[in-house]
Amino acid sequence: MSINNLKIQCPSCEWKPDGRNYWRCNCGNVWNTFDTVGICPVCDKKWEKTQCPGAGYPGGCGVISNHDEWYTIPINYKKLFINKNNKENPKNIQTKANEYYTEKK
Repeated sequence: MSINNLKIQCPSCEWKPDGRNYWRCNCGNVWNTFDTVGICPVCDKKWEKTQCPGAGYPGGCGVISNHDEWYTIPINYKKLFINKNNKENPKNIQTKANEYYTEKK
């Protein structure tokens, strides 16, 4: 999978960042946290949590969640579980799922 398939969205409401600067660091800097993977470009603080913009912003919910949970890569689950004879192999489902989630961490 390529990074081009990466999706960024709130894990709670699926709001997608529009590239604007909604996030403020303790140092006072305001920036788009997804441009720097949650690291303030002024003071280098790494933010583990990210708040979805709430009321007054376009569609956000205001929920705070782990920054890493905002990043998803859509996958074709059926393709993961097809064996070499083009038949679904349910025995591989747990193995493939474990491999996929191990790679994401």
